[in-house]
Amino acid sequence: MPTAYTILFLLIILVALCTWLVPAGAYRYVNEAPVAGTYHAVAQNPQGAGAVLKAAFAGFYDAVDVCVFILMVGGFLGVVMKTGAVDAGVGRIIQRLGGREKWLIPILMIAFGLGGTTYGMWEETMAFYPLLIPVFLAAGYDAVVGISVILLGAGAGIISSTVNPFATGIAAGFAGVSLGEGILLRAVQWIVFEGAAIWFVMAYAARVKRDPSRSVVGVGAGKIQANMEKTVEFTPKRKVIMAIFTLTFLIMIYGVIPFDEMGLPLPVLGWWFPELSALFLVSGVIIGLIDRMGEEAIAETYVAGCADLLGVALIIGISRGITVLMNDGQITGTILHWGERALSGTGPVSFVLLVYLIYLPLTVLIPSSSGLATLSVPVMAPLGRFAGVGGDLVVTAFQSASGLVNIITPTAAVVMGALALGHVPYDKWVKYVWKLILYFFLLTLAFLVVGVAAG
Repeated sequence: MPTAYTILFLLIILVALCTWLVPAGAYRYVNEAPVAGTYHAVAQNPQGAGAVLKAAFAGFYDAVDVCVFILMVGGFLGVVMKTGAVDAGVGRIIQRLGGREKWLIPILMIAFGLGGTTYGMWEETMAFYPLLIPVFLAAGYDAVVGISVILLGAGAGIISSTVNPFATGIAAGFAGVSLGEGILLRAVQWIVFEGAAIWFVMAYAARVKRDPSRSVVGVGAGKIQANMEKTVEFTPKRKVIMAIFTLTFLIMIYGVIPFDEMGLPLPVLGWWFPELSALFLVSGVIIGLIDRMGEEAIAETYVAGCADLLGVALIIGISRGITVLMNDGQITGTILHWGERALSGTGPVSFVLLVYLIYLPLTVLIPSSSGLATLSVPVMAPLGRFAGVGGDLVVTAFQSASGLVNIITPTAAVVMGALALGHVPYDKWVKYVWKLILYFFLLTLAFLVVGVAAG
């Protein structure tokens, strides 16, 4: 199987070829939203070899905030790991659990699932992979379990977002419905999906624990290792470092939650990647000083930690280049128009199922949920009214498809970045997760039909 870099470059070439074959077109926009029925042909703008070579760099510029955030997390973790605090903390956790490590799986997955369903916790999860993968390796599992706890835990929440302002909120606004419409269906969907994901991961983890040969990658596979044979003392200084380490992640989570949009009376920081990058930089320096590292040692350790995650940052930039190439080639509007044409004149059940099916390939091409909502929901929602389908069901179909695809597609930066951090080949991930994807797909079809019947 080719590396993630090669897979993404092949997809860039494929999209470039499509710009030669797919007619160029665009919609008329009002307040940055396309207007249904205004699609029109525009001059063809095929993307040649030069555009293909520059796409990854254009994507890197477009995703520079995420990429810098990843590097700052890498530097922060580099400093923390050098103090030995994480090794000592992990050793203490494994010792305290005493064979009950499996309960970490449902506890952490519910936590990530709540983050996903409430505020769209997704890109932010990148900070947790280097932390939790070694924990599960030390507990006798493989890297896939560590990735699954975060990716599938948050992913199940994203699929069934209840009040996620970055997907549900934006889509509901364009669909002309309130965030509360359809929330009961989505809440039940979250309970079912999160339960299915936890059952799936725990079943796989139990198989690996009993028989390591059943791991899809091998126990301890990859460069991230966790050796608990040598016990590291959990000194008072390391306890302070772990407290600051934990506080940093808690501040990160609080900083990005839009409490005002969720109707909660809490102060809103409104942070995003620049602020989060600064948070990890400052925390890394503070931890280095507490460990009594010299100025030169802190700088060298931080830069070395950044270097460890440079490959992940590059993967995120390359994957963003696919969307940039589509937009430059003027084929995004045409693909959306094909969906609009396929949906016209259908009944309620057929309409909502077709919307869901159309959003699956659209998400591969446009992995950003907020970007896809902005681009497509203003077109889909008016068509739904003609078919007798409420805007809330259009929103549910959109976010279910977007969330499902984004836990497996190679165009999703979080997926490829997480696999790169765990050193899990993409084909191994597909081999492992395809059954859960099928369960989610069939469950979503059932929920949408129930939604139509209840409406």
